[in-house]
Amino acid sequence: TAGVTFVAMFVISPIAAALCRAFGIYAIVRERQCKVYVLFGKVILILDDPGLHWICLRLGWKALIVNWLGRCYTLDMRLDQEYLRSQPVNSEEGAPMGIGIWYEMFISDPVAYLFKNADPRGSLAANVSNATVRCLSNMKLASMLEDRHGMSQTVRNEVSPKSHEWGYKLGSVYIRKVHFR
Repeated sequence: TAGVTFVAMFVISPIAAALCRAFGIYAIVRERQCKVYVLFGKVILILDDPGLHWICLRLGWKALIVNWLGRCYTLDMRLDQEYLRSQPVNSEEGAPMGIGIWYEMFISDPVAYLFKNADPRGSLAANVSNATVRCLSNMKLASMLEDRHGMSQTVRNEVSPKSHEWGYKLGSVYIRKVHFR
Protein backbone atom coordinates (compact mmCIF):
# COMPACT_ATOMS: atom_id res chain seq x y z
CA THR A 1 0.00 0.00 0.00
CA ALA A 2 2.91 2.40 0.64
CA GLY A 3 4.13 1.96 -2.94
CA VAL A 4 0.66 2.52 -4.38
CA THR A 5 0.19 5.62 -2.23
CA PHE A 6 3.59 6.97 -3.29
CA VAL A 7 2.82 6.47 -6.98
CA ALA A 8 -0.66 7.99 -6.61
CA MET A 9 0.50 11.06 -4.65
CA PHE A 10 3.78 11.91 -6.38
CA VAL A 11 3.28 10.66 -9.94
CA ILE A 12 -0.39 10.41 -10.91
CA SER A 13 -1.67 13.44 -8.97
CA PRO A 14 0.71 16.02 -10.57
CA ILE A 15 0.04 14.57 -14.03
CA ALA A 16 -3.73 14.80 -13.51
CA ALA A 17 -3.42 18.39 -12.25
CA ALA A 18 -1.30 19.38 -15.26
CA LEU A 19 -3.84 17.86 -17.64
CA CYS A 20 -6.70 19.72 -15.91
CA ARG A 21 -4.79 23.02 -16.27
CA ALA A 22 -3.96 22.25 -19.92
CA PHE A 23 -7.62 21.62 -20.75
CA GLY A 24 -8.77 24.77 -18.96
CA ILE A 25 -10.57 23.18 -16.05
CA TYR A 26 -8.96 25.47 -13.48
CA ALA A 27 -6.28 28.14 -13.08
CA ILE A 28 -4.25 29.32 -10.12
CA VAL A 29 -3.70 33.08 -9.81
CA ARG A 30 -0.97 34.15 -7.42
CA GLU A 31 -0.93 37.28 -5.26
CA ARG A 32 -0.46 40.51 -7.34
CA GLN A 33 -0.83 38.58 -10.59
CA CYS A 34 -3.40 38.76 -13.37
CA LYS A 35 -4.32 36.31 -16.10
CA VAL A 36 -5.95 37.57 -19.31
CA TYR A 37 -7.49 34.95 -21.60
CA VAL A 38 -7.85 35.83 -25.29
CA LEU A 39 -9.71 33.66 -27.79
CA PHE A 40 -10.00 34.53 -31.49
CA GLY A 41 -8.77 38.08 -30.86
CA LYS A 42 -11.27 38.88 -28.08
CA VAL A 43 -10.61 39.14 -24.37
CA ILE A 44 -12.94 36.57 -22.82
CA LEU A 45 -11.78 36.43 -19.20
CA ILE A 46 -9.69 38.47 -16.79
CA LEU A 47 -8.67 36.82 -13.51
CA ASP A 48 -7.11 39.23 -11.04
CA ASP A 49 -8.25 37.84 -7.67
CA PRO A 50 -5.67 35.50 -6.14
CA GLY A 51 -6.66 31.90 -5.60
CA LEU A 52 -8.06 28.89 -7.43
CA HIS A 53 -10.50 29.69 -10.24
CA TRP A 54 -12.70 27.18 -12.05
CA ILE A 55 -12.42 28.40 -15.63
CA CYS A 56 -14.82 25.77 -16.96
CA LEU A 57 -17.63 27.24 -14.82
CA ARG A 58 -17.04 30.77 -16.13
CA LEU A 59 -16.40 30.06 -19.80
CA GLY A 60 -18.26 26.82 -20.46
CA TRP A 61 -17.12 25.03 -23.62
CA LYS A 62 -14.61 27.80 -24.45
CA ALA A 63 -12.51 26.74 -21.45
CA LEU A 64 -11.57 23.51 -23.23
CA ILE A 65 -10.08 25.31 -26.25
CA VAL A 66 -8.78 28.61 -24.84
CA ASN A 67 -5.36 27.16 -23.94
CA TRP A 68 -5.00 25.49 -27.36
CA LEU A 69 -6.48 28.00 -29.81
CA GLY A 70 -6.27 31.15 -27.70
CA ARG A 71 -3.71 32.67 -25.43
CA CYS A 72 -3.30 33.31 -21.72
CA TYR A 73 -1.23 36.34 -20.71
CA THR A 74 0.14 36.31 -17.17
CA LEU A 75 0.89 39.83 -15.92
CA ASP A 76 2.89 40.88 -12.89
CA MET A 77 0.83 43.52 -11.07
CA ARG A 78 3.43 44.32 -8.40
CA LEU A 79 4.82 47.80 -7.87
CA ASP A 80 7.88 48.43 -10.03
CA GLN A 81 10.49 51.18 -9.90
CA GLU A 82 12.81 52.85 -12.36
CA TYR A 83 15.54 55.46 -12.09
CA LEU A 84 16.45 57.70 -15.02
CA ARG A 85 19.92 59.15 -14.55
CA SER A 86 21.06 62.63 -15.48
CA GLN A 87 18.29 63.95 -17.72
CA PRO A 88 19.77 67.04 -19.41
CA VAL A 89 18.05 70.35 -18.67
CA ASN A 90 19.22 73.95 -18.69
CA SER A 91 18.53 76.46 -15.98
CA GLU A 92 17.16 79.91 -16.74
CA GLU A 93 20.68 81.26 -16.37
CA GLY A 94 21.94 78.79 -19.00
CA ALA A 95 23.74 76.37 -16.68
CA PRO A 96 23.69 72.79 -18.01
CA MET A 97 22.11 70.63 -15.31
CA GLY A 98 21.41 66.94 -14.93
CA ILE A 99 18.36 65.64 -13.10
CA GLY A 100 18.04 62.11 -11.78
CA ILE A 101 14.40 61.08 -11.49
CA TRP A 102 13.06 58.03 -9.68
CA TYR A 103 9.48 56.86 -10.21
CA GLU A 104 7.34 53.88 -9.43
CA MET A 105 4.56 52.37 -11.50
CA PHE A 106 2.18 49.43 -11.63
CA ILE A 107 -0.27 47.96 -14.11
CA SER A 108 -3.74 49.38 -13.51
CA ASP A 109 -5.60 48.15 -16.61
CA PRO A 110 -4.35 44.78 -17.94
CA VAL A 111 -6.17 44.99 -21.30
CA ALA A 112 -4.86 48.49 -22.08
CA TYR A 113 -1.37 47.41 -20.97
CA LEU A 114 -1.42 44.48 -23.39
CA PHE A 115 -3.11 45.96 -26.43
CA LYS A 116 -2.90 49.80 -26.51
CA ASN A 117 0.87 50.17 -26.64
CA ALA A 118 3.55 47.81 -27.94
CA ASP A 119 6.09 48.83 -25.26
CA PRO A 120 4.29 50.53 -22.36
CA ARG A 121 7.28 50.40 -20.01
CA GLY A 122 9.60 52.00 -22.56
CA SER A 123 6.95 54.54 -23.51
CA LEU A 124 6.47 55.47 -19.85
CA ALA A 125 10.23 55.95 -19.40
CA ALA A 126 10.35 58.13 -22.54
CA ASN A 127 7.32 60.09 -21.37
CA VAL A 128 8.87 60.72 -17.93
CA SER A 129 12.16 61.73 -19.54
CA ASN A 130 10.47 64.10 -21.99
CA ALA A 131 8.27 65.62 -19.29
CA THR A 132 11.33 66.17 -17.09
CA VAL A 133 13.20 68.00 -19.84
CA ARG A 134 10.14 69.93 -21.08
CA CYS A 135 8.73 71.00 -17.71
CA LEU A 136 11.91 71.61 -15.76
CA SER A 137 14.01 73.43 -18.36
CA ASN A 138 14.40 77.18 -17.90
CA MET A 139 13.73 77.12 -14.15
CA LYS A 140 15.74 79.43 -11.96
CA LEU A 141 18.91 77.71 -10.77
CA ALA A 142 18.18 78.41 -7.09
CA SER A 143 14.70 76.92 -7.30
CA MET A 144 16.00 73.94 -9.28
CA LEU A 145 18.51 73.16 -6.53
CA GLU A 146 16.04 73.68 -3.64
CA ASP A 147 12.50 72.75 -4.72
CA ARG A 148 12.61 69.04 -5.58
CA HIS A 149 9.10 68.37 -4.29
CA GLY A 150 7.52 70.94 -6.62
CA MET A 151 9.51 69.61 -9.57
CA SER A 152 8.42 66.04 -8.74
CA GLN A 153 4.74 67.06 -8.63
CA THR A 154 5.06 68.89 -11.96
CA VAL A 155 6.48 65.82 -13.71
CA ARG A 156 3.91 63.49 -12.13
CA ASN A 157 0.97 65.72 -13.14
CA GLU A 158 2.30 65.90 -16.68
CA VAL A 159 2.85 62.14 -17.13
CA SER A 160 -0.08 60.56 -15.23
CA PRO A 161 -2.96 61.02 -17.72
CA LYS A 162 -1.08 59.53 -20.67
CA SER A 163 0.36 56.64 -18.66
CA HIS A 164 -3.10 55.69 -17.44
CA GLU A 165 -4.27 55.38 -21.06
CA TRP A 166 -1.55 52.75 -21.60
CA GLY A 167 -2.60 50.72 -18.57
CA TYR A 168 0.12 51.95 -16.24
CA LYS A 169 -0.51 53.96 -13.11
CA LEU A 170 2.31 56.23 -12.06
CA GLY A 171 2.98 56.17 -8.33
CA SER A 172 5.51 58.35 -6.57
CA VAL A 173 7.84 60.51 -8.59
CA TYR A 174 10.94 61.81 -6.85
CA ILE A 175 13.66 64.09 -8.15
CA ARG A 176 16.61 62.36 -6.52
CA LYS A 177 19.61 64.23 -7.78
CA VAL A 178 20.18 67.65 -9.31
CA HIS A 179 23.75 68.27 -10.42
CA PHE A 180 25.89 70.33 -12.79
CA ARG A 181 26.86 68.56 -16.00
